[in-house]
Amino acid sequence: SPSLPEYFVVPSSLADQDLKLYSYSFIGRRMPSWSWNHPNGSALVRMANIKDVLQQRRIDQRICNAITRSHPLRSDVYKSDLDKCLPNIQEIQAAHLKLKQLCVNEPFEETEEKWLSSLENTRWLEYIR
Repeated sequence: SPSLPEYFVVPSSLADQDLKLYSYSFIGRRMPSWSWNHPNGSALVRMANIKDVLQQRRIDQRICNAITRSHPLRSDVYKSDLDKCLPNIQEIQAAHLKLKQLCVNEPFEETEEKWLSSLENTRWLEYIR
């Protein structure tokens, strides 16, 4: 995938040929990438959705097992679908654009009440919270 770095960390129990095969199952061929590591062995792994729902469980389980085997304490993987609880990049960009337009086009002093409700409608403060 052109959007992934040239080098990234993967569990050693996943063979290169498995990674190449699995990459076709991910949207944009965005394989799971190890983004952050804590001294206790916890890791943040980011990955795109799997295209084929029928293969999703098998591939997901294989990758999670490899991550668990790589953990010093063999801790189970905790998964969270951030697509459901966080805005996507397009929503953040739209909110930022609305905020910029509001700050440039609406004088605060003249329309304080309208300005504050317009600020809330941008959703910018919700997203950065």
